[in-house]
Amino acid sequence: MNLSRRTLLKAGLASLAVPAVAACNNGAAARGDGEIIYWLWDSAQLPMYTECAKVFHEQNPQYSVKIEQYGWNDYWSKLVTGFISDTAPDVFTGHSSKYPLFADKGQVLPIDDYVARDKVDLSIYQKGLADRWIGADGKRYGLPKDWDTEVYFYNSAFTEAAGISTEQLNSMTWNPQDGGTFEQIVRRLTVDSKGRRGDQPGFDKNNVKVYGLGYADAGGGDGQTSWSWYAATNGWKYSEGEPWGTKFFYGDPKFTETIAWWRGLITKGLMPTYAQAKSGVDVTTSFGAGKYAITPNGSWMLGTYGTLKQVKTKLARLPIGPIGKRMSMMNGLADTIWAGTTRRDASWAWVKFLGSQTAQDIVAKAGVVFPAVAASMPAAKAAFAKSGWDVTPFLEPVEAGDVFPYPANPNAADVTAVMTPAMDAVMSFEADPSSLAKANADVNKILAVNS
Repeated sequence: MNLSRRTLLKAGLASLAVPAVAACNNGAAARGDGEIIYWLWDSAQLPMYTECAKVFHEQNPQYSVKIEQYGWNDYWSKLVTGFISDTAPDVFTGHSSKYPLFADKGQVLPIDDYVARDKVDLSIYQKGLADRWIGADGKRYGLPKDWDTEVYFYNSAFTEAAGISTEQLNSMTWNPQDGGTFEQIVRRLTVDSKGRRGDQPGFDKNNVKVYGLGYADAGGGDGQTSWSWYAATNGWKYSEGEPWGTKFFYGDPKFTETIAWWRGLITKGLMPTYAQAKSGVDVTTSFGAGKYAITPNGSWMLGTYGTLKQVKTKLARLPIGPIGKRMSMMNGLADTIWAGTTRRDASWAWVKFLGSQTAQDIVAKAGVVFPAVAASMPAAKAAFAKSGWDVTPFLEPVEAGDVFPYPANPNAADVTAVMTPAMDAVMSFEADPSSLAKANADVNKILAVNS
């Protein structure tokens, strides 16, 4: 989602009142009491949730589900419009960065009473996932549906040609001083227009054919698939009160030195300029075209990378940082109920079903995402293996407990409105990493005003 949309989202909800009873609830008059509308944004997940809806109806014939899918860029603005006009879907896929604002504005239904009444076993989920949907007010706003972490997707033909082994890739280290073995490998994988590698004499950093490391964007305030693990393994954290940020630390020297090192890869010719990275061609397409040897990304992108048949893609662990271990952001989605729905019982029945092992086994077997129910993971691993993926690098940080949460805050849109241009300016060399201290002060002013 771009900056203008995020700002619009915040502005659109600013004066939103809690609906007492939705008068027209998304065509309520035209639907039966047991018919609910469910929204999601990922087209790759539409088939498996269509199957879930079929099984749900078979088990609960009094209820039926109509699924609507919208792309990410339209999803959130349409959702806010629905809140305002009382036409929002009964149930929708929620993101941990978005629901805090919706909950703050009374647009998401707390489900604590339903969970207690039906004795829902929250221990079936991967550790920490269920608690991720407890808001700052202590109320629960959803049941987990999946989870994700990050790794490096790499072109194995390039690593083999460079003489880099799988063992070297999976034991990389990094530090903000010289980049460690990670930077050495990135340097080795970078090739200029005359075939000289980044670690060979005469390498021309101004005429690069293959960059050792690709990236999608400057990361804004979360850096999920760009810099988050470097900063975390350098001993940095986003805020006080993680994940509910009450005071952010984007001005911390550990963060600014991390970003300075990361940006320095551009100066060395090992990573594309920000203008190149944001040229309109996404990072996976550039990787598939052979322009990047390594690209960091999340587990939700396995399907997309799997379509790049011209590239033999494999997965590598994130590097060990100065704190002596690897770290990955662990995020996840949940199914949430609109507070204005007139079909609360039907909506809860659907949410409860989606959070069950029955539904998540269907999700797991599709081999698109990792299911939130731990017992469904073997089926997911088997499905991914059938598609040629060894997903172990995604799983290891979770099993080791070396994960950190996506930063959450009811004022996330305002934080993004500050940090996105600040990070863009740094990566474009329009501002020094030290400028992030000013951005951090602006973020904390916003939090102070809205607290």
